[in-house]
Amino acid sequence: MTNPSKTPGAPTGARVADFELPEDLKALQATVRAFAERELAPIAAGLDAEARFPREAVARAAGLGLLRVTVPREHGGSELGNLASCVLLEELNAVCPSTGVTVSVHNSLACSPLAKWGNDEQKRRYFPRLITGEWLGAYCLSEAGAGSDVAALRCEAKRAGDAWVLNGPKLWITTGSEASLFIVFARTSPDRNKGISAFLVERGWPGVGVGKKERKLGIRASPTVEILLDNVQVPAANLLGQEGQGFAIALDTLDGGRLGIASQSLGIARACHDLIRDHLETIRDDKGRSSGGSQAAQYQLADLAADLDAARFLTWRAAVLRDRGVRCSKEAAMAKLAASRLCNRAARSAVAILGPAGASGAAERFLRDARITEIYEGATDIQRLVVARGVLGG
Repeated sequence: MTNPSKTPGAPTGARVADFELPEDLKALQATVRAFAERELAPIAAGLDAEARFPREAVARAAGLGLLRVTVPREHGGSELGNLASCVLLEELNAVCPSTGVTVSVHNSLACSPLAKWGNDEQKRRYFPRLITGEWLGAYCLSEAGAGSDVAALRCEAKRAGDAWVLNGPKLWITTGSEASLFIVFARTSPDRNKGISAFLVERGWPGVGVGKKERKLGIRASPTVEILLDNVQVPAANLLGQEGQGFAIALDTLDGGRLGIASQSLGIARACHDLIRDHLETIRDDKGRSSGGSQAAQYQLADLAADLDAARFLTWRAAVLRDRGVRCSKEAAMAKLAASRLCNRAARSAVAILGPAGASGAAERFLRDARITEIYEGATDIQRLVVARGVLGG
């Protein structure tokens, strides 16, 4: 996103930001937008009403290469990176946030940590199935007493010869009932931070089970479930990274996950902006001329348009930093904070401005879908703390 260039009157050697996407990402954006309109738009409302997982749509997304953007080329991926992931996720979520979060979790919370922290053997074993969508990935971090406070987790892993034995439930696991590979975080020693390790756990192993499925307000076609681990024998070779490195892996991975949810928020916010725009364009004055609605409604539309661009550029900036290998915890938190708040405001505005039509249909669904964006991948106040600590530490 950022390239050196010259502007008229600028000092020699000045560097300015280029906010245009490169041609390959413009092409990706157009391809995914067409896919979403063709494949997701006709079924999104039905998926929500039936709380039905979009298996066929996810399989077709995999066929387009949307499940391999964070995977290295040597393992079959496109290695397009985080900015590409953000671009495609905005397009999916502008139509079906349930499908969007499924792709987001797979790319940012499963494939990305495997690419960064996994060894060659682990990558050779799992990426061929992950990039094709044969297997979906899920991220098992949260517990009843360890939501925002990652270091409070109690799921236990004990070494037993050439294996680790895992015990304990994991809660609120997105795609958990559909996934075949879990990245599980468990306590391997009493140390609060350094006593956490990460493991690659296969769904088919004895002792791995799916518990309660949550009944949710929104993103109903994305299953959120409890994952049960009962004396699960995990080969020592399936330790992700080093023993005691799990806390660092979790926090690093969440930076990417927050970009995914920021992009989901952008998609929902853009869809709501478009609903309002299209509605206002139909309003006529007493002489049959287009009036654009009341000034108050136009003010809201203008604010949403400006804030949408601002949140998008925050998200793209953090994604570019992550693609460069630069730590972006503060920037990712800023992006999610701004985008998720905007998303909820846009959805409320759409329902209010559309009137009776806003109480049902797409606006109502987006209002319900929007709420989760301020909760998962770190609630709004957690993002504020991350940003504040980044500012104070800087």
